[in-house]
Amino acid sequence: MPTMTAEALAADAAPTPLRDLPDTFDGMIQIPSGTFRMGSDKHYPEEAPAHRVSVDPFRIDRYPVTNKQFREFVRATGHVTFAEIAPDPKDYPGALPHMLYAGSLTFSPPDGPVDLKNWSNWWAFLKGADWRHPYGPKSNINGLDNHPVVHISFADAFLYARWAGKQLPTEAEWEFAARGGLEEAEFAWGDEFAPGGRQMANTWQGDFPHQNLATDGFTRTSPVNAFSANGYGVSDMIGNVWEWTTDWYTAKHPADAKKACCIPENPRGGREEESYDACQPQVKIPRKVLKGGSHLCAPNYCRRYRPAARHAQPVDTSASHIGFRCVVRQRGDS
Repeated sequence: MPTMTAEALAADAAPTPLRDLPDTFDGMIQIPSGTFRMGSDKHYPEEAPAHRVSVDPFRIDRYPVTNKQFREFVRATGHVTFAEIAPDPKDYPGALPHMLYAGSLTFSPPDGPVDLKNWSNWWAFLKGADWRHPYGPKSNINGLDNHPVVHISFADAFLYARWAGKQLPTEAEWEFAARGGLEEAEFAWGDEFAPGGRQMANTWQGDFPHQNLATDGFTRTSPVNAFSANGYGVSDMIGNVWEWTTDWYTAKHPADAKKACCIPENPRGGREEESYDACQPQVKIPRKVLKGGSHLCAPNYCRRYRPAARHAQPVDTSASHIGFRCVVRQRGDS
């Protein structure tokens, strides 16, 4: 899969211009300015330390971008997603030629329990998998207009946002919106995962990756309006699909400011050179932060269906559980 061009990455890192917004902006929710404690000290190490940050007001898409919306973008621009383009051998020195084909990572459940340390037991780079064919060339998105588009690389999301006159959210913006005004709550709706036994998001129930009880009603993606909105009126921030942010991934958050006067405003985390995978020093593909978890997050694996959770994703890699949503900033840049 080709990487995002240096020109586009530079544009992503550039300051966001001021923008005046009308009182209503179709499909978007107004998020107020605020200061909140970002991250968590109670879960995965990359979420720590929890620290206070401030964000300016902005608008965010009520729902993740859907198949219908992405289709409109493709028809208007002729955009071809990264999953539909065969990788250039020059970008992947040493790769076997017969392995360089267009495709994307696709979830395929095994027949029984497997080693959870080896993700290849349920993920496969499938030839012909893309946003139109989420489970391979014989699949389609008929009847899924209202489901989130998947198999989206960072560049695909970035270019859609630019076409729509929007931007991708920073990690801080995304997390602030996901919390819905609940300070330090465990989930986007409170501190209980399934209050009264009610499933609040599309996640995995059962023993991942082979047993999906689907008590939430879905085994794969769900319509973006299938679950209740949070306190800000934003829906589907948790579960269903992971969502891209503009932040470069770092292994941990910065330390909390010692003085109230020094709380970071509109932080934009990380640097590209710090985002590479330390476990694969020979691979120099930068990674961005994904947020929100997906329908594959389970109690026994990847408990990342929380606003504080975060995941590193190479910018050139799409998958059947990765989508995005956009924001419009009202003042300043992040």
